[in-house]
Amino acid sequence: MTVTGIPVEVEQVARNFKQLQESMSPERKARVEARVNDALKTLALDELREARKLTQTQLATLLEVDQGSVSKMERRTDMYISTLRSYIEAMGGALHIRAVFPDGEVQIKQFGDVRNEAKGDKIPKGKERAH
Repeated sequence: MTVTGIPVEVEQVARNFKQLQESMSPERKARVEARVNDALKTLALDELREARKLTQTQLATLLEVDQGSVSKMERRTDMYISTLRSYIEAMGGALHIRAVFPDGEVQIKQFGDVRNEAKGDKIPKGKERAH
């Protein structure tokens, strides 16, 4: 361990990476940055939450559910659109659904605001039935 509390091996790797980065050509740096940006465009829900610097407990508070519910949401492969929308909105985002075809893409508007779908009844944000 060093004075900073970071293991020597970690500091060495960080230093080596920094040296490697400094030795890269601008073109290579741009290619690496583009690959990183592409990787960040495809994330699982837990990875997205972590990238937004939120814990499950913090997100649960925003959604007015318990932490276990957030954990279950993040492990699901199938859920209501309203549940996914609430999850995304709690992190400050907006959910858009689009269909992608070889000749273009189309924004699907059918799922606009599902909170207002039943005779004008509103489901409180974060209280949609998790599935």
